Amino acid sequence: MSLESEAEADAPGEAALPGTLPEALRAELVAFRRDLHMHPELGNQEFRTTAAIKARLEKAGLAPRVLAVGTGLVCDIGDPQDDGPAVLALRADIDALPIPDAKTECPYRSTVPDRAHACGHDVHTTVVLGAGLVLADLHRRGLLPRPVRLIFQPAEEVLPGGAADVIECGALEGVGRIIAVHCDPRVDAGRIGLRQGAITSACDRLEIALDGPGGHTARPHLTTDLVTAVARVVTDVPAIVARRVDTRAGLAVTWGRIESGHAPNVIPQHAELSGTVRCLDLGTWRTAPDVVHAAVDEVANLYGAKSEINYVRGVPPVVNHPDATELLRDAMTVRRGADSVEGTEQSLGGEDFSWYLEHVPGAMARLGVRTPGERVVRDLHQGDFDVDEHAITVGVELFTAAALVDGGW
Repeated sequence: MSLESEAEADAPGEAALPGTLPEALRAELVAFRRDLHMHPELGNQEFRTTAAIKARLEKAGLAPRVLAVGTGLVCDIGDPQDDGPAVLALRADIDALPIPDAKTECPYRSTVPDRAHACGHDVHTTVVLGAGLVLADLHRRGLLPRPVRLIFQPAEEVLPGGAADVIECGALEGVGRIIAVHCDPRVDAGRIGLRQGAITSACDRLEIALDGPGGHTARPHLTTDLVTAVARVVTDVPAIVARRVDTRAGLAVTWGRIESGHAPNVIPQHAELSGTVRCLDLGTWRTAPDVVHAAVDEVANLYGAKSEINYVRGVPPVVNHPDATELLRDAMTVRRGADSVEGTEQSLGGEDFSWYLEHVPGAMARLGVRTPGERVVRDLHQGDFDVDEHAITVGVELFTAAALVDGGW
């Protein structure tokens, strides 16, 4: 029995387009997601996750290929041909975060200490897996108009992101469009958020070491008052940076760690601080390292401290291509009606999906995961993050529709 023969249309347009999600597969995917949630793995350590995805795809008669780095995989549905239609790539990220799962009464909470799927990557993975299983069935029945490539990417949370390894292995060869979703706890399950142009921001990491001779707190005038220097870097550098670029670029330095000193009456010789540099604009992002370096040196020199800066390039903004954005809009409209799509703002979060868009047109949608009517927001990167699992069905049917509708490409 085919997957489609079990399906029932339950939303606008679904009866007219194949690829809806059968109840049996829906239940299986929920269980698959919960298993991933219970066994989170950090970037480049996703061996169990990779094995689970590979086993399920092989069970469906597909031939997934594990990446050379040892985790993550790609899998084609249909045979890409040089003279055939371009490939549509569906991308998921598979890694978790190094934070504890704070959910208390949840049967599928993380079983791994200080590890949690607190960004929804377990949902992204399950959505692409489910879409792959449905599309494989459609392909066997001659109903898939173009090849589809499933990309399960490792290490999205590790700057500059695992996308580079995927691209290096040739996963974008023959790809004409690439699409993805990201969980959004501020959008109701059953809906997606779309935006043409930049939908995320650039994100870099900044690490600074300050040094001075140190001394007694009774005589700060005879040495470098390093704690004061650090305090001025913390407060002045973000303000200076914000005034040396166009305000609309949204260049922002935010600190996450400061360490210095061991005793209340000793001026330390060494201090460290680190944070992130985020930017809304791609052009400004390219000049950000020079602007930040100059600001840090200027403030440190003013207080007589020697500065050493490690500016770690992260990811550029995800810039949604207009045609790929409309492909997602059309797909969602066919499945669930035009009112299931809402506009969304540009986020200051970073996403290495942006690296794919340096090579091929594509777009990312925000997948609603909030239970309608719920007032509590379980935000991303927090230990109590969880989702309304109806979002899995919505994501699968969005991707399957995107592979079937005529996107004009």
